[in-house]
Amino acid sequence: MKHVGENVVRIEAAALQVLADRIAGPMAAAFNRAVELLYGCSGRVVVTGMGKSGIIARKIAATLNSTGTPALFMHPVEAVHGDLGMVVRGDAVVALSASGETEEILRLLATLKRLQVPLIAMTCDEIYAESAERSVRAIHATRSTLAEAAEVALDCSVAAEACSLGLAPTASTTSMLALGDALAMALAEKRGFKEEDFANLHPGGKLGKRLARVESLMHTGDAVPRVTPRTTMPDVIYEMSRKKLGVTAVVDNEKLVGVISDGDLRRLLELRGKDALDLVAGECMTRNPRTIAGNEFAATALALMEEKKITSLAVVDESGKLEGIVHLHDLWGTEMV
Repeated sequence: MKHVGENVVRIEAAALQVLADRIAGPMAAAFNRAVELLYGCSGRVVVTGMGKSGIIARKIAATLNSTGTPALFMHPVEAVHGDLGMVVRGDAVVALSASGETEEILRLLATLKRLQVPLIAMTCDEIYAESAERSVRAIHATRSTLAEAAEVALDCSVAAEACSLGLAPTASTTSMLALGDALAMALAEKRGFKEEDFANLHPGGKLGKRLARVESLMHTGDAVPRVTPRTTMPDVIYEMSRKKLGVTAVVDNEKLVGVISDGDLRRLLELRGKDALDLVAGECMTRNPRTIAGNEFAATALALMEEKKITSLAVVDESGKLEGIVHLHDLWGTEMV
């Protein structure tokens, strides 16, 4: 049984290698044309497919959505019973069909043509093949109905399915999925999709926690320990003890001018003894402390804390106004600590 499993993976891996070579070679122009069509789409990308291809279509739509391209899945059977109304001018359709002759998909073509919606087909037609005689790549003259009807036809053909009977969609659906991922990633790259864009689309779950912003985790308002440069040290100690963050910000007209930490207090007491209590915050604070902006990632805050061996950071805006304090403990829930 382990050899069966191994063979399945090897067959599918080989199919992906052939697909990659096809995208790099004979299908390069068609692939780039598909990317341009989807990039220029002013509406949504509607992905459709039947059976196993439909399951792959759902995943492709989900990947497009999560990487900045608005998309939805349309079931072809439901479409001919009313759901085709979800397709409007300005949309683009990506249709998946291994044979290119899936009846439920072909029934959509007339309406799609009437709406003048661009159609990208993903089929296993073997549209592109290398001529053994001339060592050049040629387009097959006979193509499926779906591939013929499409503005762009993309080839997901495989030498064989990984199923021992050669029947169950395995290598072909893997190739379809990989081709969908390739389109989505090429689109994301073309759109200039960045890490912060990804974070905005993934606010929930473990991924959302890891991409959390400082402003969503920091202490704000009355929870922020703050004193002025003229605050006496007994009052500084009281403020730090009351807010329980092990640090206090020193502000002057709402602007951060320094911080005093537990470590600063210990070093001051070692150096000055009880005379330290006669000083004011402005004489004891660390000037020009390390700060961070609220729109930075929590991961950036953690990296700064580790670099400087500190447990908290003051959060300020562009003018230096104090907005909050983020503590190492606040990062525990992000699963980074």
